[in-house]
Amino acid sequence: MAAVDVDMQTELEPQIIIDADMERQVPVRFPLQWLARLHLCHKSHSSHVTVISISFASCSNQLEAEGFKDQGNAFYVKKDYSEAFNYYTKAIDACPKNASYYGNRAATLMMLCRFREALVDSQRAVRLDDCFMKGHLREGKCHLSLGNAMAASRCFQKVLELEPSNSQAQQEHKNATAVLEYERMAELDFEKRDFRKVVYSMDKALGLASTCHRFKILKAECLALLGRYLEAQSVASDILRMDSTNGDALYVRGLCLYYEDCIDKAVQFFVQALRMAPDHEKSRLACRNAKALKAKKEEGNKVFKNSNFEAAYRLYSEALAIDPNNIKTNAKLYCNRGTVGAKLNKPDQAIEDCTSAIKLDDTYIKAYLRRAQCYMDIEQYEEAVRDYEKVYQTEKTKEHKHLLKTAQLELKKSKRKDYYKVLGVGKNATEDEIKKAYRKRALMHHPDRHSAATPEVQKEEEKKFKEMGEAFTVLSDPKKKTRYDCGHDLEDDSNNMGDFNANNIFKTFFGGPAGGFSFESNHNQAPGNVFFQFG
Repeated sequence: MAAVDVDMQTELEPQIIIDADMERQVPVRFPLQWLARLHLCHKSHSSHVTVISISFASCSNQLEAEGFKDQGNAFYVKKDYSEAFNYYTKAIDACPKNASYYGNRAATLMMLCRFREALVDSQRAVRLDDCFMKGHLREGKCHLSLGNAMAASRCFQKVLELEPSNSQAQQEHKNATAVLEYERMAELDFEKRDFRKVVYSMDKALGLASTCHRFKILKAECLALLGRYLEAQSVASDILRMDSTNGDALYVRGLCLYYEDCIDKAVQFFVQALRMAPDHEKSRLACRNAKALKAKKEEGNKVFKNSNFEAAYRLYSEALAIDPNNIKTNAKLYCNRGTVGAKLNKPDQAIEDCTSAIKLDDTYIKAYLRRAQCYMDIEQYEEAVRDYEKVYQTEKTKEHKHLLKTAQLELKKSKRKDYYKVLGVGKNATEDEIKKAYRKRALMHHPDRHSAATPEVQKEEEKKFKEMGEAFTVLSDPKKKTRYDCGHDLEDDSNNMGDFNANNIFKTFFGGPAGGFSFESNHNQAPGNVFFQFG
């Protein structure tokens, strides 16, 4: 902090003779301003000597006080403010009606950043001497530093009335006006829930009112609402170190714990804040929300464990409505509700809830894992791979690596022909189920069945007929099926899949003419026109 001017010893008047109770005369030199404060009892006609009569004890105290002041000034110049404070206090004790002593001690307290005490001394000084310009200036600076911009403005205005050209008062008056404007902007932005702008305004205001707890608390509260908990806790803790009973700081400390999902500890701080300030409405509301949120969440968990998924979904939804600002707890609630959605066979809803959880907390691994599993269930493998990659980059565990490789394999397999879909069977279909499916679909798509159709339809049916044969060739062969299920490229096999003949497969499956079915290609017909004949 810039040094604050103190009142130094002024030039002395010519010699003054004090008639101390008329018993003896003592020559003493007094500063000019003392003459206005002394009661003159007798004045000689000499141009060099003025004789006054005062109590010797009073004179002695004044001299002693002036000596203490001089010593305080010396220590102040050396920037030893603690010793300067001690000597200014001694001066005040010796002569408690001197405005400049309080003014000097106020300046020292300001340098020690003890602005509340400095404010008291400044106010005492101006009560003793309403024309004490430095006293009004110091009072204004103390008010401004403590965030009382309106009171500060009045003090600086008083200085300007005494000395209109005082540049320091002019600048400080502008600073007070700026702080008032920052307060106004912060109040409007807080109502709009634009907490970043509130933090900006409070930073600006604190640049001019550095010790204002009110500004610090508002900034800390907005930091907590923005999820910047460590910064908010730091501000609140600094205030609590200076004032452990500060209800606002206790509230902010509890708010940070509450938003970090440490609800039990948060409630303790809210209760403590209410003990310090029983009318602290924000602490009362936060305490009620914290207890309600914990109760709903625990009730939802309980019914989920009992497989009552509909009730769990309802309870998690009710919990989400309690406090939209509780980011971490709500992220967990969304993920829990997503798990319920998956159990209810509502994968799209589950994915939506997991996405909401990730938006609130993009480091929430459990939400990524749950969403990825839902993507796997509905065969959206690219999205699943993306989520598993995010998880593995964050936590490189064997389990996460296995999940990622599985998703990558499924993605690779999904880009090939899905022979199970071609035959219309599940991936766990038995050999008999595969044969039945081929029999049904091969007959359905045999080109001979569609000989009267348009060329486009005939071409499409021929394509499907060939796909049926290809799928049956792979899935009916245990070795090929195993390799296919493991994601291997069957085109690399020694038995080239490109050389198979769908008609031969059909003939083999249904048997030759003796078996009841036969088909021959008519070389005079266009390619793809296969004639199917029942024997």
